[in-house]
Amino acid sequence: MGFIWWIIIGIAAGFIAGKIMKGSGFGLIINLVVGIVGGVLGGWIFGLLGIATSSIIGSLVTAVVGAVVLLWIVSLFKKKS
Repeated sequence: MGFIWWIIIGIAAGFIAGKIMKGSGFGLIINLVVGIVGGVLGGWIFGLLGIATSSIIGSLVTAVVGAVVLLWIVSLFKKKS
């Protein structure tokens, strides 16, 4: 998969994860970063579980799961206001 696909999947995963986590989205650029880092994190988590994906939808699901986990971890350290 090309670099452009990873950017598109990262944007989509960050957007979806922001919606799932209800307000944890941080804007387009940060959601892109969260989606890409979430893709790496999701790939690592899925690798530990022995799950492999090979399609665009599988990559999107992996990135969304990773982004949700990342946003959840960030929310643990986020200062309550």
